[in-house]
Amino acid sequence: MLVILFNFFFAVQYPANLRLYRIQLCRCLPAAEKQRCWVHKTANVLDKLPKSIQSSAKSLIHDIYRAETERDARSAYQRFQDRYQAKYPKAVENLKKDEASLFTFYHYPAEHWQHIRSTNVIESAFSTVRLPTAKTRGQGTMLTTLSMVFKLAERAQLRWQRLRGHQLITKVFEGVKFINGIEETLAA
Repeated sequence: MLVILFNFFFAVQYPANLRLYRIQLCRCLPAAEKQRCWVHKTANVLDKLPKSIQSSAKSLIHDIYRAETERDARSAYQRFQDRYQAKYPKAVENLKKDEASLFTFYHYPAEHWQHIRSTNVIESAFSTVRLPTAKTRGQGTMLTTLSMVFKLAERAQLRWQRLRGHQLITKVFEGVKFINGIEETLAA
């Protein structure tokens, strides 16, 4: 696991390594579900649209990932496609290419959704580590690099907030199923 975290640090520090990190993570955790970051996906889709309609498109995208149920989200997803497919197929294609991994968060507790939908939580946690290591240019040996990363992360964790619904994490690890954010036994 330490190797995965170490590689993640370098993937965050050097974006070219991110693809290699994802490949390694998939090998280590093949059963893990994938969730694309809605913040980055929104930015990528809006980049394919003219500025004049970006605010209305952004509102539609927010309707997708802020929906109460996966069914409502997919309905909003279809509305976005219907509205922009004819004039802006590249924007719609950009959204469609990750469809399978955009709605994964609905299979987890609703309290976790805001943490799962975006990778900004992870990126902000590692921003404390990124800045000093980028300035030092060569950290020397692997041991000194790991020591520096560990100490920086240890210091940064003092400002981290506890995840919403943290008590539900054990249920997720135990394999309890969630439908639209509600435990399956409670939803039935």
